[in-house]
Amino acid sequence: MARYVDGFVLPIPKKNLVAYRGVARKAGKIWKEYGALEYVECVADDVKPGKLTSFPQSVKLKPNETVVFAWITYKSRKDRDRINAKVMADPRITNMGPEAMPFDGKRMFFGGFKAFVEL
Repeated sequence: MARYVDGFVLPIPKKNLVAYRGVARKAGKIWKEYGALEYVECVADDVKPGKLTSFPQSVKLKPNETVVFAWITYKSRKDRDRINAKVMADPRITNMGPEAMPFDGKRMFFGGFKAFVEL
């Protein structure tokens, strides 16, 4: 059966990368505790502005920022919905309000995806 993936992209001020790594590690442990198969966050290494669109353009990247591209995998959409409900009710997450986040959440985008090709 094909897995289900939540993907997200966000801008991070470079000066906040260490703080964000701490938030991401904490969040990842919680997602995995509730049953996520994989939690991965990647920082941009080779992303350039494009002519029409790109990772930098997608988040309106500022000169002092970098892009994070991340995903969480689950067994299924049903599993994802169950796990996310538990994560979003967990005080370790709910106590991390938007003001505590080391990035601009308004420029983050995300969505759920059915796996289409898995090799």
